Amino acid sequence: MRTHPWAPPPHTHTFASGHWRDVSATLAGSEAVGEQGQEEEVEDRLKEHMDNLLDKSAKTRQVALQSLRLAFSSKILSEFLLERRLMLTDSLEKCLKKGKGEEQALAGTVLTLLCLQMGSGPEGEEVFRSLKPLLISVLTDSAASPGARQSCATALGMCCYIAAADLEDLVSCLSCLEGIFSPPSAGEGGSAPTQHGPLHCSALQSWSLLLTICPPSHVKNVLDNCWLKLPPLLSSNSVVLRILAGETIALVFELAQEVEEDLCHQDTEFLCAQLKVLATESNKYRAKTDRRRQRSIFRDILRFIESGEYQEETIRFGLECMYLDSWARQRTYQAFKEVLGSGICHHLQNNELLREIFGLGPPLVLDAAALKASKVSRFEKHLYNSAAFKARTKARSRVRDKRADVL
Repeated sequence: MRTHPWAPPPHTHTFASGHWRDVSATLAGSEAVGEQGQEEEVEDRLKEHMDNLLDKSAKTRQVALQSLRLAFSSKILSEFLLERRLMLTDSLEKCLKKGKGEEQALAGTVLTLLCLQMGSGPEGEEVFRSLKPLLISVLTDSAASPGARQSCATALGMCCYIAAADLEDLVSCLSCLEGIFSPPSAGEGGSAPTQHGPLHCSALQSWSLLLTICPPSHVKNVLDNCWLKLPPLLSSNSVVLRILAGETIALVFELAQEVEEDLCHQDTEFLCAQLKVLATESNKYRAKTDRRRQRSIFRDILRFIESGEYQEETIRFGLECMYLDSWARQRTYQAFKEVLGSGICHHLQNNELLREIFGLGPPLVLDAAALKASKVSRFEKHLYNSAAFKARTKARSRVRDKRADVL
C-alpha cells in the first residue's frame, strides 16, 4: 500500500515511554535554539538601526529612530544596551544637534527610553548628565519646532526623575520646566496666555512628576513661591492643560499635607470656586467629550481638596495588579504610560526600575503551566462580555424609568 512521505511510521503507539522523553528533550532543545536565533536576529536589526543613526539621509535616520523607539518600549534590552550606551548617546546627541523637527522629537523620545532601560544606577546617570545641557538648549530655543521642544520637555523630566543623583540637577530642571508652562507674565496675580499647546502640557507634566521626588524642604519652597502660578492655567483654552493643572493642584495639596503645611486661606476659597465651575461646566462651545471628561476629573479633584478623599484606581497587568491610591502615584504612572504606550504592561511585569518605583518587588518567574492557566479563552471572554452588557442594559433601563417618572 502506497503511503505519503510525511505519513507517520506504522506501530508508533508501541514505542517505549523513554523514546517519548527523548523526543520531548529534542523538541525542547530545538525550541531553545530557535529562541536564541530569534534573539540574535533582533540584536542584529538593532545594531543596524543604530548604525543608520549616522546615515546622511534624514529619512533613514528617522526610520531608525522609529524602530529603536518601538523596540525600547516593547522589550527589556538593558544587557544589550549596556555596552553600547555611549555610542548610542553620541548618535542621539548628533540627531538632537543637527536634526530638524521630527528627527529631534524622535531622538528625545529614544533618549528617554534609553535612560529607562539603563535605570537609576551610574549608567543612567551618565546618559542623563551628558545630554541634559542639550535638552535644556532645545527646550528653551523658541526657534526650534514645537514637537522637538515638547519631546525634550518630556525627556528632561523623565531622565531627571530616573537618574538625577544631585538636588542641584533636580532644582535646575524644575526651574527650566516652570519657565515654559508659567512664564513671568503669568505669575501670581497675572492671567494665563489664551493659547496653549502640547509643549506647555509636557512641561507641566514633567514639572509635576519631579515634584513627587522633591525633598520636604524644596516642597515647602514650591508651596511658598510657585503653587499660585497654577490656578491661572485652569482658564486655558486647552482641555488637556486645564486637567493637568487641576491634577497638579491636587498633587500640591497632597504634598502640603505630607509636610504639614496649611494651604487653606482666601486664595484656596477662590480656587475651590474655580474648580466647582469646571466640575459643572456645560458650555456648548466646548466639545461634548471634553466637557464630560473635564467634569469627571474635576469632581475628583474638588472632592480631594475639600475632604481629602482620593478615587483609587486599579491597574492590572498579567497576573498582577497595582493600586493608584494617591495623586503622586497617579502622576508617576501616567508619565511612564505616556512614554511607553502599549509597552507599559510588559515593563511593569519585567522592568526592575519600574517595579522598584511602584513597589512591586522582583519580577515574577512563571512556568508554562501558570502562563497557560492565566489565559482566558475567547469563549469565556464572550460570556463575560455578554453578562456585563446585560447588566449594563438593565441598569440603564432602571435609570430611564426613573427619568420617565420624573417627567
